[in-house]
Amino acid sequence: MTSTTSQQDVFRFLEDRFACAQACTDCARACALRASLVDPDGTENQEFLRRKGIMCAEVCDATCRMLSEQSLVDEDGLRVQLEWCRGVCLESAHAFDGHPAAEAAEACRACARACTEFLGTLG
Repeated sequence: MTSTTSQQDVFRFLEDRFACAQACTDCARACALRASLVDPDGTENQEFLRRKGIMCAEVCDATCRMLSEQSLVDEDGLRVQLEWCRGVCLESAHAFDGHPAAEAAEACRACARACTEFLGTLG
């Protein structure tokens, strides 16, 4: 492997890591907003959507913090976190479909895609 290829790999890693962290931040914000708009004393379905929004916001926030840390992070731990985030985002997007939460569903899907792309970069 040449130093140019190695340098390109490092740049791609950093770009994908940043893109994933940004998508996680956007998703956390959208899901927290979605959850805050639901009446806590609403219907069972509303409570389900509120819980999904809170869970997704918390997982995305934790993932973003992990991606943003400057210290060395265990690669296996990072993979587990990314897989968890991707799964929670896809579940949340599915739950938000058909409800007035289109922006949250889109943010969840974008975050899941970013996690998938970063996992691909990790190899």
